[in-house]
Amino acid sequence: MDRPVSWCSLNNLELNALKTVEMVVDFGRDPAPLQPVILCNTPVTSVESFRFLATTITQELKWEQNISSLTKKAQQRLYFLRQKKYNLPKQMLTNFYTAIIESILTSSITVWFAAATARDKARLQRTIRSAEKVIGCSLPSLRDLYVSRTQRRASRIAADPSHPGHALFQPLPSGKRLRSIRTRTSRHKNSFFPAAVSLLNGSPIPPR
Repeated sequence: MDRPVSWCSLNNLELNALKTVEMVVDFGRDPAPLQPVILCNTPVTSVESFRFLATTITQELKWEQNISSLTKKAQQRLYFLRQKKYNLPKQMLTNFYTAIIESILTSSITVWFAAATARDKARLQRTIRSAEKVIGCSLPSLRDLYVSRTQRRASRIAADPSHPGHALFQPLPSGKRLRSIRTRTSRHKNSFFPAAVSLLNGSPIPPR
C-alpha cells in the first residue's frame, strides 16, 4: 500500500482509511490466509461486498444483490409512472419511463447481464412488463437493451486505439469478424469482453 499512499501525497490527496475497504476475490479451492492491509497505520476493513458507482460487487462475482437493489429502485419509480398515467400522453409517459426507470434497469448492464441468472433477469423484466401495461405500448426488453448497449460500447472501444481493451477486438484476416477470446470458465465467458466480441460477430447470447 506504500505506492498509492505516496502517489496521493505527491498529488496533494489524502487517503481516508476509515472509508477504505478490502474485498478479496479468490476462486481457488484452498485460498491462503492473507495478512491484514494497513493503510496510514490503520487496518482496512475486509468486506464480502461493496458498492462502486452504484453497482454492488460481491466476492463471488454474482449479481443477485445488485439486481435486488435495481429492482427495488425501479419499482419505486414505477409508482410515479402510474401517478402520471391519466395526465400525460403516451409519448410523454414513454419518455418518462426511459429517463427514470429504464436508466436504472440498465445501470452497468454490460457488466452483469450475461452472468446474471434467468431468475434475476426475470425480476427486472417484470418491471418492464408492468410499465408496458401502464403506458399501453411495447417497450424494449431487457435483453434488447443489453445487446444495444454492449454493441455500442464495444464499437467505441474497437474504434479507439488508446483504450486499454482495444487490443482485445482483433479482426481476423478476412476483416469480417473478430478473433474470439479464449475462455476457460463460464465466469470469464460471461464477462464483458468475450460477450461483446460474440455480439459483434453476430453470435446469439445463449439464454440462462
